[in-house]
Amino acid sequence: MISVVIPCYNEEDNLPLLFVRVTQFLESLEGAEVILVNNGSKDESLKKMNQFRLDHPHLNLNVCNVKINEGYGNGILRGLDIAKNDILCWTHADLQTDIMDCKKAWELYQNQKSNTYLLIKGFRTKRRWTEMMLSYGMAFWASLKLRTWLVEVNAQPKLFSKKFYNEVKENAPLDFSLDLHFHLMAKKKGKVVTFPVQFLPRIAGEAKGGSGSSLRTKWRIIKRTLKYINQFSENSEH
Repeated sequence: MISVVIPCYNEEDNLPLLFVRVTQFLESLEGAEVILVNNGSKDESLKKMNQFRLDHPHLNLNVCNVKINEGYGNGILRGLDIAKNDILCWTHADLQTDIMDCKKAWELYQNQKSNTYLLIKGFRTKRRWTEMMLSYGMAFWASLKLRTWLVEVNAQPKLFSKKFYNEVKENAPLDFSLDLHFHLMAKKKGKVVTFPVQFLPRIAGEAKGGSGSSLRTKWRIIKRTLKYINQFSENSEH
């Protein structure tokens, strides 16, 4: 079955609706697990997560508290490390993509003949053209540099086997480059399968690096991603 990790950083305003969708997801898929990761939030996210878990003891729900935010990727990795099931997945808490997409990814995964080194991921639709152009520009540069076709690198959800995770987590980056790392590892070891997902406007809270982020935040993430691309390219040549 599937374990879904959802990292949350200062997302308390989005949590009530997220909790509704988490409940619907767990009740629709017997044996599924959801791990809510409080990734060093400074608001009331952890308090609300713990209360949600106490109020719903019948749900297969866990809360992972990362006291200090060491990066987007670190929060996800910490959640994946405690996941109980053999199929792992992550998505976001901002509700721009729906946790029910994880169920669609799981169903696609089941239909694949060889899935040990398979990555199932979303392909975002209904995006603003400015966001889409930036995403495709980064993907095009990464594809040229790394000599493999990459598209919609940061789209969620991402679903894969625990065996695949255990083989690629050792050198996984702790920041927003984690999406690129998993995409590259899947291309190297197996294959990537995409499916369309709606990408909706953020309802509440502040963007941390995706759609709606400030230019300063986007530029910082771009520089980190370019650095990771260069490092990966150099390691591949040796």
